[in-house]
Amino acid sequence: MKFPLYIAKRYLLSKSSQNAINIINIVTSVVVVIGALALFIVLSGFAGLKTFSLSFSNDFDPDIKIEAATGKTFRVNAAQLKELEEIPEIVSFSKIVEERVVLSFKNKHHIAKIKGVDANFKSVNAVDSIMYVGKWVDPNQYQDAVIGIGISNLLGVIANDYTGLLEIIVPKPGTNSITSSSKAPYEQVNVLTSGIYRINEDLDDQFVFTNLELAQELLELDIDQVTHIEFDILPEADEAVVREKIATVFNNEVITKSRIELNDALYKMLNTENIAIYLIFTLVLILALFNVVGAIVMMILDKRGNLKTLFSMGTTIKQIKRIFFFQGIIITTLGGLLGITLGVIAVFLQIKFKLIYITASLPYPVEFKFMNCVTVFLTITILGILASYLASRRITKGFIANS
Repeated sequence: MKFPLYIAKRYLLSKSSQNAINIINIVTSVVVVIGALALFIVLSGFAGLKTFSLSFSNDFDPDIKIEAATGKTFRVNAAQLKELEEIPEIVSFSKIVEERVVLSFKNKHHIAKIKGVDANFKSVNAVDSIMYVGKWVDPNQYQDAVIGIGISNLLGVIANDYTGLLEIIVPKPGTNSITSSSKAPYEQVNVLTSGIYRINEDLDDQFVFTNLELAQELLELDIDQVTHIEFDILPEADEAVVREKIATVFNNEVITKSRIELNDALYKMLNTENIAIYLIFTLVLILALFNVVGAIVMMILDKRGNLKTLFSMGTTIKQIKRIFFFQGIIITTLGGLLGITLGVIAVFLQIKFKLIYITASLPYPVEFKFMNCVTVFLTITILGILASYLASRRITKGFIANS
């Protein structure tokens, strides 16, 4: 093992008598470095984009959410609330009522969801980070509401406009015909828009936040009826254990969901894109590492005379193959490490100095992950081993004998 490795290093460091061979070796090394650098930067850039995309939902979604196993609502009594408060891993929780409604303002209409929240909602979700204009729902103001900027643009609603109240309309539950009763087939309430939130295009036109009591009254629900409860748990808590404890409080009559399950489609899309990008750039690396095969073959041809001498001195064919096998591994390993090192430097420069911007105010998001270093290194190493093996198979006893 030591002898083939020693000769491989000597061949790698020594210059060939043919200038073309030296140029090919240099080009091969540069291609490997650039390939590793490109793969690492792409993975780091996608990691940054993934974190950036999820940051919007992470500010809005709870760690754990429970909802009724059957029907739209479930009841929660004082004893159950007490049990939830005694679970040490739970930092805070908020009772929620959510339902589809019609928003009306100056003869403009929009279908959205009312989300009645209690005073603890601010402790569960980072609402301060999503507020665009105005302030959050005041628990002491019964008819306060917060809407998304999308709803604001669609209906022309502005914050704190006492002359222009937003009307929330919800159909009454029942089976009678709309025309069969003299009473209005819907409930409605006028609310003051105290603030406007901004998250992303999908969520900005979906919700109108109000106090929990107003939503319960509008939907004709009892004070102990909710559609779901949202939880904020300790960062170090075991999510599975906490979910089991919560389900036990409600006798397993509720469904518990994690943040990932709440955004299942988004996580699947991002993970699929990540795999696709990795496979595409791995294919590019495979094509690039054909240069390694070519460089080793050219080196074999250049050293044919030396190989015959080694064989005559007692070196086996297997050992001679190992010489060029190790040479290919050294080229790819060192090139991969150098490419990763340059990639890490580039990523940290972008993080610190924000050299590249998507827009005038938004730097391109990148994120350093040690796992990306491992992924790139293993990819380069495995492909390098395969390329070196294929090239070293060119050496046979007949090839040396005819040298």
